[in-house]
Amino acid sequence: MSSLRIPSSQRRSGRPPSRQRGIALLVAILLVAFGTIIAAAIGYENAMTARRGAANFALDESLLIGQGAEALAAYGLREVQRTDRQHTYPGQGWDSPVGPVEVVPGVMLEASLEDLQGRFNLNLLVKADGTPNQPAIAAFQRLLELLNIEPKWAGYLVDWIDADQIASNPDGAEDSVYMGQTPPYRTPSMYITSASELLALPGFGHERYARLAPYVVALPINAKTVNVCTASGFVLDAFLGGKQEFSLDPEGLAKNRASANGCFPNLTEYQASFDAKGFSVVQDMFAMNSAYFRLTSFVTIGSAEFNLYSLLQQDGTGTVRTLLRSYTPD
Repeated sequence: MSSLRIPSSQRRSGRPPSRQRGIALLVAILLVAFGTIIAAAIGYENAMTARRGAANFALDESLLIGQGAEALAAYGLREVQRTDRQHTYPGQGWDSPVGPVEVVPGVMLEASLEDLQGRFNLNLLVKADGTPNQPAIAAFQRLLELLNIEPKWAGYLVDWIDADQIASNPDGAEDSVYMGQTPPYRTPSMYITSASELLALPGFGHERYARLAPYVVALPINAKTVNVCTASGFVLDAFLGGKQEFSLDPEGLAKNRASANGCFPNLTEYQASFDAKGFSVVQDMFAMNSAYFRLTSFVTIGSAEFNLYSLLQQDGTGTVRTLLRSYTPD
């Protein structure tokens, strides 16, 4: 009896069909791709973690360097007051910038100190009892005019600070105006902490703010005086009513201060620019010394750069303390 023979075309070759081989290859490719994606994700996360750690370390280091600059500024201010308690003026040493100096390898510091009482304190527009301070308002309106800004913004700012909901006439705005903005908001009805709050006034805008910002500041209301020794010509002229004297020649004012070897103009010289009645109204708003300063620290760590702005207050005993730190000037 002959054996059954299977045609050679139907015999098994011992290898999977080509379709199965293709699926196996595709699975292998997918596994390699998934493995590559997972490895890349792990590598990326590790790299980002390292970068975040380095950035946090650099930020902490810059803050410590800035605090060191504050200590250096405090020492300088104490030395100035030890020799002259009555005056704060350019040329005493406190206004000399520091650096760039390498604090530690790879870390550079630049620092400068500014007398903030050489600016107009916006919080003086409203008295401690909540009523408008008319001489200060008149001076602020004049300052706005000198800078080609509409004086109406003085009324807006008074309403922004005062506690009532009665709009100043003819200029001013309370919650009824601000609630109509997009998005709506309300007036704080309290003293401001930053001059940049001017940007919250509807329609004030960045262009006006850029013109005004170098001449104004938001200080506590106990900073009641403008230092005539350091005030800009525009701030000095703001109190003169319709006269314009010191702001006509800013370079000349700077040269006079550099050659004066003291305060220029002093109170007597500044008073001579007023009529008798005019100075008597505002004389309590001027002094020849200061208690509030802003320290600007610029720290470079490798390719990273940091700015720190410190508000310093010096009391009558010479003690200097830091009231506020910020990474923006206002």
